[in-house]
Amino acid sequence: MNKFIYDRHSNIIFSLNGSRVKEFKFHNKMLTLRLDTLFRYIDNEEREYTGEVCFKDCDLSLCSMLIFNKTLGKGRFTGNSISLKEFMEVHKNSEFEIITEGYFQNSTTYSGWLWEDGKNTVSAIMYIWNSGDMEYCVYKGEEDILGV
Repeated sequence: MNKFIYDRHSNIIFSLNGSRVKEFKFHNKMLTLRLDTLFRYIDNEEREYTGEVCFKDCDLSLCSMLIFNKTLGKGRFTGNSISLKEFMEVHKNSEFEIITEGYFQNSTTYSGWLWEDGKNTVSAIMYIWNSGDMEYCVYKGEEDILGV
């Protein structure tokens, strides 16, 4: 796996717009989002990668998820605000598609769509707080994805 540490005082290295979070993991104060795609512009060309985003020294008690009852722009908010821990337990078979991303100091905000089998797609906003590094971890090949 190739690791890239995000410098919070610089431009983002990868774009997550359109990426789907396939899995959430939390272990040893590190929140890991496994993504289907990370996008990077190199030499005026968009390149796609598979990998993870890791938030070190993450305080899960300060992370949350707003889940709307519809997609944005179609009604009023009557959804739920739940902790990210509860979200990871209750919605473990869902996918979260990132539409916009925001980074400021120790907080990260992703807004997008929540996809769950048998349910209508709804809008959601994820708030993450961490005091450590944010790392983009890009798989070198399929052997890393399969854990071989």
